[in-house]
Amino acid sequence: MVRFRRPHPEDVEQLLLNAKLRDELEPFFDESLQILDSGRVPIRVENEFLAAILAWERAPVLPIARWFSPAIAPPQAEHLSADELHEVLWDIINKLASRRIYLDFTDHLSDAELYRVVIRDILPSQEKMVDLTSHCIYFNCAEWDYDPDTWLRYYASEEERQGYLEETGEPLPPVESSPFPRKLPGDSR
Repeated sequence: MVRFRRPHPEDVEQLLLNAKLRDELEPFFDESLQILDSGRVPIRVENEFLAAILAWERAPVLPIARWFSPAIAPPQAEHLSADELHEVLWDIINKLASRRIYLDFTDHLSDAELYRVVIRDILPSQEKMVDLTSHCIYFNCAEWDYDPDTWLRYYASEEERQGYLEETGEPLPPVESSPFPRKLPGDSR
C-alpha cells in the first residue's frame, strides 16, 4: 500500500507563491531563470530568488539623490564652514547607508574632497532603486585601474603591490598611512 504524505499548509503556500512569481516574471524571462533548476533548492529559497529578480526588474532607475524624500540636495561646499561641511557630509553618508549605499576607500580624501566626490559622482549616479536587504551598492573611491598610485600607496596589500610591479614594471609608490582615517557605515575593517 502506498502512503501519501499530506502537504503542510506552508508547502502549499510556497507552491502557490512560486506559481504567482513565475507568472509575474514571464515578461522578463531570460537566462537568469533558466539557471534555476526546480527541485534542487527548497521552494522557499527559490521563491526568494524569484522575488529578488522581480524586484530588480520592476525597480526604477533614478539618480541616487532622488531615492530619498525629500531628495538629497546638499549646499555647495564653498557655502559651508569646515564644521558644517563635516556635519552635512556625515548626514549624507548615514542617509546613503540607510539605503545600503556604502563608500569604500575614502581615507585618502579630506572631508571637502569626499564631499565633492559624493556631490559630483554618487548622488547623480543613475542606479536601480532595488529595496531588498540583500542588495547593496558600494562606491569605490580609489579604483586601482583609474588611480593606481592612490590604490598602491594607501590600500593595496603587499601581494597586490608585487602583482602590479610584475605586471607593469613601473616603480611602486611608498606605502603610507591614510591621512583621513574614517570608520564608515558598511566598512568591514
